[in-house]
Amino acid sequence: MDLNDKIWNPWHGCHKCSEGCQNCYAYFLDKRYGRDTNEVVKNKSDFNLPIKKDREGNWKLPDGCFVRVCMASDFFVEEADAWRDEAWDFIRRRPKVTFSLLTKRAERIKDCLPSDWGDGWDNVSFSVSCENQKRLEQRMPYLLDLPAKHRWVSLKPFIGEVDIAPYLATGKIETVLAGGENYLGSRPLHYEWVKKVHDACVEHNVQLIFGQTGNIFVKDGKEYKIRNRTEQMVQALKSGLHYPPVDIEKEVAAIYDRKAKMKEAMEAKRKPREEDKFHC
Repeated sequence: MDLNDKIWNPWHGCHKCSEGCQNCYAYFLDKRYGRDTNEVVKNKSDFNLPIKKDREGNWKLPDGCFVRVCMASDFFVEEADAWRDEAWDFIRRRPKVTFSLLTKRAERIKDCLPSDWGDGWDNVSFSVSCENQKRLEQRMPYLLDLPAKHRWVSLKPFIGEVDIAPYLATGKIETVLAGGENYLGSRPLHYEWVKKVHDACVEHNVQLIFGQTGNIFVKDGKEYKIRNRTEQMVQALKSGLHYPPVDIEKEVAAIYDRKAKMKEAMEAKRKPREEDKFHC
């Protein structure tokens, strides 16, 4: 949700289970490296990332950070049942870190909660992915019925018009995240769909983050192809559909500034260290 968010992938791999999975970025990237995304495997190097420290004794996931969990899988995928209790324990031990759990397997959440869950943990935020009206109606009841302190909704990839107002009216949703689709075969996102969600968020005073337009954005019947991810974020901001409203000029400048810093960091990594230039 923010370029400063951290990522924790305790396992890798997933199975396509609905329309939003059609052009999954994990499958796209795994294909590039000859990896089988359908094979769910434990991430041995970073499985215990939440409790890892660096050489100076600092947490690799510092207190106060926001962590997106299972970006290359689903926290509630069946194959991870044997590992999940240990993952819950890592989350339990880091109460000052917020862990965001996004799933398409909403029907499995309750059965996979830890025994001491009670009415929810303050440092866990649940979300379901609702790419269209069908999946909204299927998954939202599970999210709303869940004992949780924090809930948000992901309309990504946003591939069909939705009527989210009735669910926001419950007062249980803190944030809605909307964004178009990327990678090969991207389906269009219509401005009017986002505007409808925006109006519902305004009516019920729920935060809306319109993160990106996706590769194909349609407004007033005109199709815009926006391949550059940074420009997708910029155009989403310029649409004026965030709620509460943001300082668009300031946020756009921040996006370009972060991009420049990321580029500098990548270039710095490519440069050989001074001591590596000479070999005896």
